[in-house]
Amino acid sequence: MKTIRVGIVGLDSSHALAFTRLLNDKKDAYHVPGGEVTIAFPGGSADFELSYSRVAGYTEQLRSQYGVKIVETPEDVAEECDAILLASADGRVHLEGFRRVASYGKPVFIDKPLSVTSIDAKAIVELARLHGVPLVSCSALRYAEGLTEALLQADSCSIIGVDCYGPLDIQPTQPGLFWYGVHSAEMLFRTLGTGCVKVSAITSGDHDLITGVWENGMIGTIRGNRKGNTGFGALLHKNTKTQFIDISSHPKPYYASLMEKIMNLFITGISDIDTEQTLQIIRFLEAANESRESGIEVYL
Repeated sequence: MKTIRVGIVGLDSSHALAFTRLLNDKKDAYHVPGGEVTIAFPGGSADFELSYSRVAGYTEQLRSQYGVKIVETPEDVAEECDAILLASADGRVHLEGFRRVASYGKPVFIDKPLSVTSIDAKAIVELARLHGVPLVSCSALRYAEGLTEALLQADSCSIIGVDCYGPLDIQPTQPGLFWYGVHSAEMLFRTLGTGCVKVSAITSGDHDLITGVWENGMIGTIRGNRKGNTGFGALLHKNTKTQFIDISSHPKPYYASLMEKIMNLFITGISDIDTEQTLQIIRFLEAANESRESGIEVYL
């Protein structure tokens, strides 16, 4: 099979390095075959410290360690690759970044979150449909092996709810849950699917508890911690028992599991995530932020 030339837009996230290592380093224990990162546009956001402080170092590392060609525009990337990783750390710029490459019709993965507003999320999906772009966006936590194994063991009819937890750092430029809450939200929606109808949030300086109610009566929660442990995990509630899922206990990195799914998209043009679910996750995070501010229940 022909090796897929992968381009990256946005080198301000460690994810860009992780993706490149998994594809380009054949000696890596979790190397994902089929693609090679060959070209990249650095990008970066001048008002976001976790973006602008990283972009130069990551750019040099991709150039010197992996021989990646560095170019001046996203369009340059799209012209010289077969598929695109839009890896910008700043969710606010994803719509503009996607707008600049969508017309090339190449398959695109947009790193979490798809956007930081429902309006932008819908605009991205509409652009993808207009240009026939195979598109997927998610957090790597969605494909954590511990969660995957637990769901494989469970009959979907036996699941009655799930409580997910993880770190919930807040960044001023990334509204509320969009910076880190998206990880736990992806775990939540992979388990319960679409159909969340309302959200409520309880928040303190150190912790948040987000509760979602689904149209079939199931309840799912996210506990976000800004103090104490920073691990990811879940309690999967089934008819007969409750199962603890420790995300960190599996040796396979969740970025490797995600990269396998991305390569499947790049090869087949087919995503295993329903676009409507991705849009609902963005609206869920948006509604949770609204409830954090107002203290009242918010309908999606």
